[in-house]
Amino acid sequence: MTTGGQRPPVLTAYCTNPFLAMPLSPASAHRPWMKATDKSFANRCLPLLIANQSGWFLLSSHTLRIIWTGGRSPSSLHLEYLSGEPPFPAVSHFGYGILTWTVPYLFRTPPGYNLQVRGPANSPKDGVYPLEGIVEADWSDATFTMNWKVTRRQRPITFNAGEPIAQLVPQRRGELEAFQAEIQSIQGTPEIERAFQEWTNSRSVFNAELIQPDSQAHQQGWQRHYFQGRSVAGPPAREHQTRLLLHPFIDRR
Repeated sequence: MTTGGQRPPVLTAYCTNPFLAMPLSPASAHRPWMKATDKSFANRCLPLLIANQSGWFLLSSHTLRIIWTGGRSPSSLHLEYLSGEPPFPAVSHFGYGILTWTVPYLFRTPPGYNLQVRGPANSPKDGVYPLEGIVEADWSDATFTMNWKVTRRQRPITFNAGEPIAQLVPQRRGELEAFQAEIQSIQGTPEIERAFQEWTNSRSVFNAELIQPDSQAHQQGWQRHYFQGRSVAGPPAREHQTRLLLHPFIDRR
């Protein structure tokens, strides 16, 4: 499909190691911890759901367990593979409790696009934290690694086969730097102040009625203005998303 006669931007993953099969897929909106909240209330937070889907997952091909003794050397991080055959994707390379994943792809973005390489959004993992990087993937001929920093000593941590270990997000180079940032008094823009005050009042009334079993607020459970793309009293948003539909990677080998 083309847009305005132009080919849409393409994110290409050139396979550099066909023996290390790490799947790529559009990031899912679902997170187990969000579903596990009371009545799955965390799934009502649209900003979380959109962030969850913003990018592509790189999935682990193996199940492995790691334990960090707290030392600086690479040998202080012990790895045990529980499933899968060689080649193995993760090693202790840098030391300091850093787990390094070999990524079997050379990514290429369109001219002017970087590739943000981060951990899966809103996916806390006890005892270990994903390190983020920005790669100029429109010209670099080098592959990159995905790294996680262990934060708990002497604690076994497991990564399962099929678990996302990275989220890939293309971003246009220079776009952030083009923004001018400023702080203004809300009183200087009456229409924004008025809309904000209407929302504040509505929120206060709703929360007060929420604890009353026979109230409409109690039956409704939560306010849906943002999810529905509308203000409390204003017109609907001109552009509004409740989900993302990223294209899956197509294997053209």
